[in-house]
Amino acid sequence: MQTLRASKCGLSTAQLPSYILDVIDALTKAGYEAYIVGGGVRDLMLGLNPKDFDAVTNATPSQIKEVFGRRCRIIGRRFELAHVYSGRELVEVATFRAPPKKAVTSAQGMILRDNNWGTIEQDFVRRDFSINAMYYQPRKGIVLDFCNAADDIKHKTLRLLGDPQTRFEEDPVRMLRTLRFAAKLNFSIAPEILDIFNPEAAYLLRDVSPHRLYDESQKLFTMGHLNRVMPMLIEFGIWQQLFADIAPKITPFIERAAKNTDQRISIGKTINPAFFYAVLLWEQFLERCHFYQHKGVVAAEARAQAGLDVLKRQSTRTVIPRFAETFIREVWEMQTRLLNPKPQQIEALSGHARFRAGFDFLLLREKSGDTTTQGMGEWWDAYQIMSSDQKERVIGQYNRQRSKSRRSKSHEDDMVLARQPQELEPLVQEPESRSRRQRKAKQEVQTQVQRSVASGSTDGTIGHDHPILKRKRVQRDLTQVIFGPTQ
Repeated sequence: MQTLRASKCGLSTAQLPSYILDVIDALTKAGYEAYIVGGGVRDLMLGLNPKDFDAVTNATPSQIKEVFGRRCRIIGRRFELAHVYSGRELVEVATFRAPPKKAVTSAQGMILRDNNWGTIEQDFVRRDFSINAMYYQPRKGIVLDFCNAADDIKHKTLRLLGDPQTRFEEDPVRMLRTLRFAAKLNFSIAPEILDIFNPEAAYLLRDVSPHRLYDESQKLFTMGHLNRVMPMLIEFGIWQQLFADIAPKITPFIERAAKNTDQRISIGKTINPAFFYAVLLWEQFLERCHFYQHKGVVAAEARAQAGLDVLKRQSTRTVIPRFAETFIREVWEMQTRLLNPKPQQIEALSGHARFRAGFDFLLLREKSGDTTTQGMGEWWDAYQIMSSDQKERVIGQYNRQRSKSRRSKSHEDDMVLARQPQELEPLVQEPESRSRRQRKAKQEVQTQVQRSVASGSTDGTIGHDHPILKRKRVQRDLTQVIFGPTQ
């Protein structure tokens, strides 16, 4: 172990928010050891802006509860932690942990319970990566480095503490963390990790709870380097363990959505992680829709059932919460409404709660080369920045074009029907007459009609013996009349 001066590591209390200092000071005042540990220290040394800070102490969760009272909440069963609230901020406070006992590990070596308290030296061994195992005491101005983590940060190397095979078996989620840190920090992965990191090792993720895998997938989507980590998921065999029926291929649609997500995060815009799930599952949703429509199911019902099927299948790998499922299905449903909106509903549709998400989804499809959007992505994009008068004119123009296309389609359908001979069934079935005389007269009329049609079919004219010409009330030249299919 080496004790480094915080100033030499580029650390100072001026970089720390007040809430983490309050937690450290309260634990120290109560007579306990307290340090800042994990990604917060690592990011400060790299010159990055940490998203949060974690603390570690030799106080047990119940003792931490005594220090902070109602501000503290103990969570977790497998890994018991204390959540301390300081105003609107949350600080995760962990207790020093000792190596796990064999009685609380599975047959594959995964740790089922991890609540054995220990010393700071034992806690260091339990950390996953060297770059996350630096203990910073801001009031003393020192950093405890047990494994030359400062050198790994300097050389940008991602190294596991201990045997990589054993560490992955203890917690397979560490494989996801490896790829996430490598993509986020642009670090190289140590050779000893690459030697055992293969699709067979990735299969250990099947033993992890689908709920936990969903949380880890959200971290991948929201870290700001999604486009960089996606090929790594395929390369190391993680893709098949996270996504049920999605082919391990980065399509133009997925790539553009990943770049757009990273761009939004870089400029400080909010994102919904469920949006990227909607992108990933889009092709499976369309395939399922076509399946139900081929069976004769109404389009609206086909879309609804297809959405349920796809999300239910994905829940076998990552359990998507109910609110996220609702969001995904609404985004998919908005695609139909945005592609062919009714003119009188355009204004109301632009104020829909899911309009922005649905529009972004549609525009991404269009820019990635999807021709089925029919240019409606750019149409909605231009519509949003128009004035009220311009919107009225555009809606009127859209209505006229829509009516014109509808008439053109109707005319084409009529022409097709005219070219195809069809036998019309009577709307009312006449009962067969019991009178032999009436039946005979009816047969004679039908015979005359068939003969006249046969004689006139060659040149398209009506013969002189056609029954309609023998009707006395017809006083005009019917040879100039063009009869439709119903006549």
